Amino acid sequence: MGDIEFLVPALNQTQDLIVLSQRGTLDATPALLCPEIDKFNAEAVSLVYDAPSTGTLHVAATKACHDRLVSDGVDLSAYNTFENIADFMDLKRLLKVHKWSIFGTSYGTYVALTLMRIHPQDLATVTIDSITPPSVASLGWTWSSAGEGFNNLFDACAAQPACAANYGDVRSKFTNQVQQLEANPLTTTSTYTPGGPPVTVVLDGGALVNWFVTGGRSRFAAVPSAVQELVNGDPVQIAANQAAIANPANESTQGYGLTFGVFCSEWIPYQPQSEILKQGLIAFPDYPQSVLEQAPQLPFATGDCGVWDVPKAPASIRDITTSSIPTLVIDGSFDGKTSPMWATYVAKTLSNSTTIIIPGIGHLVTAQNQCAESVFQSFLANPTSPDTSCVAQQVIPPFN
Repeated sequence: MGDIEFLVPALNQTQDLIVLSQRGTLDATPALLCPEIDKFNAEAVSLVYDAPSTGTLHVAATKACHDRLVSDGVDLSAYNTFENIADFMDLKRLLKVHKWSIFGTSYGTYVALTLMRIHPQDLATVTIDSITPPSVASLGWTWSSAGEGFNNLFDACAAQPACAANYGDVRSKFTNQVQQLEANPLTTTSTYTPGGPPVTVVLDGGALVNWFVTGGRSRFAAVPSAVQELVNGDPVQIAANQAAIANPANESTQGYGLTFGVFCSEWIPYQPQSEILKQGLIAFPDYPQSVLEQAPQLPFATGDCGVWDVPKAPASIRDITTSSIPTLVIDGSFDGKTSPMWATYVAKTLSNSTTIIIPGIGHLVTAQNQCAESVFQSFLANPTSPDTSCVAQQVIPPFN
């Protein structure tokens, strides 16, 4: 449940491995993809990220996808977490599995935590990586995760003598750039492939923050140098990262039907729009209001949900998961999407849980860290006492 890249080498040599493509996603039937939104995202690289005019185009693309899917006979209200879980249980019955161990990443952790509440008798163990708790997940919640992930990286640079000497106070430099670019966006050019066509890239404060949140598995080490390039007026790395979004060769795999089904029925109806700015100001009191009014990675989501038009989910979707099922909880210290505090948060009500935080890693830890992979395999073999000794040996790699 989550990114297919979680697959641990040799995992299926000692046990059966079942991978289910969640409803509405690329390999499901129907696949609720939205080329209209993908086209907008590619074009938005050249637009001011959080401008109202950008929002108008964003919502129009969402509505175009909605209208096409509905005209094709798709019932968009059938794509949500409860229906998703029903698919898992149908598969379990079909395969005649008595109990299974489940592994979820990102939204997959949200599904897993919900599954633990409503079908606990069917679970042997649970492993969750990059935690999204259903009880708090919302647009405002995204700012709290970004705040912790950003601060952990800035603190790590300050703690490394070479990084501090080479780049100084990266936190203050980044904040200043967010402020300056929001007032006066920078227009530059880059390419999405060597020798490829030029792509116009607009960097405003919102685009800069979103670049940091999306991170990438190797980009964190380059954040201080990329910020310094921006300060120097030549943001080569950041512009290239943004231009990559416009690459027409990138085939979207996102099942927007499930994505919007969850956001629009389970998140947005349970939190007022004003909470986005409120939580943003708590995390980043010095960022411009226009930046903080849009949730990172989810700009204009409230407008999107206005046209997606699915019913509000039952309030039980927001219940806290309390369980004694053996659970392994994993997060990375640089994760600005689902930050480490949420691993600690869910573990408080999971009485038989083991929590590991891997330093210097962002979103989706097990796929990129051998120690986390080792702990995962140890947990499957010995759920009540996994070998976590490698965690103490993990250090944040040097910044570029």
